[in-house]
Amino acid sequence: MHKILTPVRKKNFGKTQINVYLRLLYRTFRKAGKFSHICKVINHMKEAIYPALMLKKRTRRKSFALLIDPDKVDSQKIGSLIELAVLARVDWLFVGGSLVVSDHLDQVVQQIKSLCKIPVILFPGTPSQVSPYADGLLYLSLISGRNPELLIGQHVISAPAVRKSGLEIMSTGYMVIDGGAPTTVSYITNSLPIPSDKYEIALCTAMAGEMLGMKLIYMDAGSGARRPISTEMIERVSSAIEIPLIIGGGIQDPEKVYLNARAGADLIVVGNAIEKDASLLTEMVAALQAVSV
Repeated sequence: MHKILTPVRKKNFGKTQINVYLRLLYRTFRKAGKFSHICKVINHMKEAIYPALMLKKRTRRKSFALLIDPDKVDSQKIGSLIELAVLARVDWLFVGGSLVVSDHLDQVVQQIKSLCKIPVILFPGTPSQVSPYADGLLYLSLISGRNPELLIGQHVISAPAVRKSGLEIMSTGYMVIDGGAPTTVSYITNSLPIPSDKYEIALCTAMAGEMLGMKLIYMDAGSGARRPISTEMIERVSSAIEIPLIIGGGIQDPEKVYLNARAGADLIVVGNAIEKDASLLTEMVAALQAVSV
């Protein structure tokens, strides 16, 4: 086995090679029931986050991400949130927001990294939201809107800094879904969200994103949405793509986490609800893990 794994640590792989390697790992350890060992192997790879997400998708295991907005936390609150995240066994920590007017993104990420080993993934609202202290970055392209700056314009400006950061970069097709109320995302992006009942538009948009080479699809109803993305829309989109599907916005209780995961969401992101009631975190993660069993 050592001879098989060694070359993987020395080079980066494209999506096709990753899929082949994941199938090899899964078949090798399936009978022994050593899923955790596969994850440890992946963690030794130079770019570990995306292969882990793909492996979870192929083995139908769901992930939970806690979203931390640097503008809404101080040092003490970060400490309590991370303690809860570790106890709840959160998979990923997303850091970012639509604005991030404060200038302590680096400090927030560094404090998180000093407190736990949960991978930190940047969820940037602007090109300036890059910290080399994180583990990865969602390179968001707003494929649901028609704003050329957020489709490619800002990426051209940010590309040198993003490449220099050394982060694991994951191209992400970002889709804003109408959550029943104006959101910061819609205002900042100056674009209309996809109507919540237009399943075919969402499905075709996600398919286009995948065929354009996006590694992930992120459907977001926005922070404070009055209604979360429907399970029917999630099911339609999930069944049409082969890359991981991330769902966020308006998720307020463990039941919705469970239903979203059952509908086909691969990764659930919650931030606003935990800011209001941190005790929900453990219940939400438990609900998600129940789908993975």
